[in-house]
Amino acid sequence: MQHFKELILVESSSAQYIVQQYIAATGCTKLYTSLKNSYTMGKLKMLAKDYETPSTVSRNLPRSAEIGSFVLWQFMPDMWSVELVVGCNKVHAGSNGEIVWRQTPWLGSQAAKGPARPLRRAIQGLDPRTTAKMFVEARFVGEKRIREEDCFILKVAASPAALAERNDGSAEVIRHALFGYFSQKSGFLVYVEDSHLTRIEYTGNDAVYWETTIETTIDNYKPVDGVMIAHSGRSVVTVFKFGGQLGMTSTKTRIEETWTIEEIVFNVPGLSMDFFIPPAEVRKGSASGDPPELTSGKFGNGKAWQNSRGKLK
Repeated sequence: MQHFKELILVESSSAQYIVQQYIAATGCTKLYTSLKNSYTMGKLKMLAKDYETPSTVSRNLPRSAEIGSFVLWQFMPDMWSVELVVGCNKVHAGSNGEIVWRQTPWLGSQAAKGPARPLRRAIQGLDPRTTAKMFVEARFVGEKRIREEDCFILKVAASPAALAERNDGSAEVIRHALFGYFSQKSGFLVYVEDSHLTRIEYTGNDAVYWETTIETTIDNYKPVDGVMIAHSGRSVVTVFKFGGQLGMTSTKTRIEETWTIEEIVFNVPGLSMDFFIPPAEVRKGSASGDPPELTSGKFGNGKAWQNSRGKLK
């Protein structure tokens, strides 16, 4: 037991050192002091790559890529708003620091179950402050070479209690873990792996499991008012569905997204907390357990960025 405690202490102290190196490399301490809000606009391209069933495998699907844009607003420290337009679809999400919500054409307005969680795009190089808070209590789990670069690996996982808060009716969130790969040379976060498993029990049927893995490569760090921000990246999303009657419902879908940042502005004049008020129909705890966004931000006048609590909720 004593050896186990010492191991945990070493993992924790190593992780804190890596996070401090990241803070120094990105200059994100400025986000705690002189920077009060931000606006980010970017472009993206999404493409369905593969689709598999027990009897069929389709590679490099001929479907053309969907082009889109997103706009992301933040009011420090934990209010955010993001709107995404891809093809003919628009998704809008946000947080006022307490409630995380989303609006989609197919589900309307909903609040996310459980504690507020950071917007995924915020920890893909767009917000070093949130990233540092996310990994400050992480564990150091090893080293790996990513794209010819030696990296430290930090892991943060949602606790059983936090997962239980996100359960909703027949849907049970079994695990949610995030792995961050930090360059040993530059200190930057260069790769993120986000893994999420949910179990859904249908009346009269066997349970079905949905496993979503998002692997993101983060590139092109550039200074913006003294803060190093990633200006491009690539995400590969794999959605694996399995279980069900006789275990014959398994499917695997892979989607690829590439994104670039066109503009970032800090301290936008006139941006107030009123901008982040959720829709009237949204009530805390009224919706699903998933985060409000899969891989992107969103475009326009909306609401969804990150609620940084320093842990993966």
